[in-house]
Amino acid sequence: MDELRFWKKACAVFLLCAAAAITSSAQTFTTLANFNGTNGDGPFYMSLVQGADGNFYGTTSEGGAIGYGAVFKISSQGALMTVYSFDSDDGAYPYAGVLLATDGNLYGTTYLGGTHYTNGTIFKLTPQGTRTTLYNFDWTNGANPSAALIQGANGYIYGTTTLGGAVSPGTVFGLTPGGAVATLHSFGITDGAEPNGGLVQGANGNLYGTTFYGGANDDGTIFSLTPKGELTILHSFNLTDGANPYAGLLLAADGNFYGASSQGGAYGYGTVFKITPAGALTTLHSFDGTDGASPYAGLIQATDGNFYGTTYAGGTQNIGTIYVITQAGALTTLHSMVNPEGGFPYGGLVQGTDGNFYGTTDMGGSDGFGTVFKLSVGLGPFVKTLPASGQAGASVAIFGTDLTGAGSVAFDGMAASFTVVSPSEIITAVPAGATTGTVQVTTPGGTLSSNMPFRVLP
Repeated sequence: MDELRFWKKACAVFLLCAAAAITSSAQTFTTLANFNGTNGDGPFYMSLVQGADGNFYGTTSEGGAIGYGAVFKISSQGALMTVYSFDSDDGAYPYAGVLLATDGNLYGTTYLGGTHYTNGTIFKLTPQGTRTTLYNFDWTNGANPSAALIQGANGYIYGTTTLGGAVSPGTVFGLTPGGAVATLHSFGITDGAEPNGGLVQGANGNLYGTTFYGGANDDGTIFSLTPKGELTILHSFNLTDGANPYAGLLLAADGNFYGASSQGGAYGYGTVFKITPAGALTTLHSFDGTDGASPYAGLIQATDGNFYGTTYAGGTQNIGTIYVITQAGALTTLHSMVNPEGGFPYGGLVQGTDGNFYGTTDMGGSDGFGTVFKLSVGLGPFVKTLPASGQAGASVAIFGTDLTGAGSVAFDGMAASFTVVSPSEIITAVPAGATTGTVQVTTPGGTLSSNMPFRVLP
């Protein structure tokens, strides 16, 4: 276990023990599963992803059959199954969760383990649990990845390492479909250090992310990186406008990026911010402890257009909150975590295609090893596509709930041929003449729209 995780967990134990049971807020909050060590321990800096089968997949940083962490899946009703347990030789401590790629496989990283034990690995995992180690970091090209991977429009998989590289405060790397890994950028402190938050790809094809330290004030940065590795610092935090962003960025429907800083702001407990592609930053909210503190996770934009996230601490018992914030910066605390339902949600939320939000806590629950939870705020079902963009003729998977009996599929009003694979998956192709817009699926229960516009590429 790394030093940061040790001290965070030690502090967490103290706060959980000190917390007194109280009545939770009015939102419909459900603890779906409790980790017990054997089936996992401590989901860390990861957010769940919904698979083609409708289940949610994630990782625990420890636990599993041997204790080095596990990949699990869980249904929307709480049926939890261990998909894979790491044994150190194949990786150890998968902090970051997994990526569902267009080939149907899961991709992820381990913070430690592999051939060079202290440096970590990249792995591929089939939904059935067959693992392949794709790469072993050796420090010179990066070490200790702790952020989720993303898949670019070109099919490449991109990620970051917390440490390692030419100067050692972290790297950005790319993984080709053929399995080759290339370092796109090695950070040097002045341009950022420890890019823990992962990446997002902008409409222009560039990669955008954050660094925990470094920059002009050593409070962290927001950067843009071209596919050729040319880095631009868009913003250096200065404590008053936030500091030490651990989370990555969200590219919202309005074309701007949104994120959170774990510290700084008006009260020192972290912020939520907006930044334009050109680098103009606006602080939308400063946490004051009562409404949350230390947001280590990023934001998601839900089907109502608002942003949802978690804070690691703060709230009624100081063991974390779930919040919603509008684009104008009006924040509402939806739920304050209470013991024993779980505490310290390091990871963020995912909105399931049933409209509900799903997440994890690092600790708490009946056994103290963390939980998986569901939060309902009354949002309805929808569909989502994988990938989110493509040219005419490209194959596209549509995920949803109760898709059996679907009568039609349309891309921004243009009808498309399709095949219903299962109640949770449809396979279709971008029709000729389609334009960028919402994907719609008609079902016996009504018409479902995609949560994000599908971008038709030239």
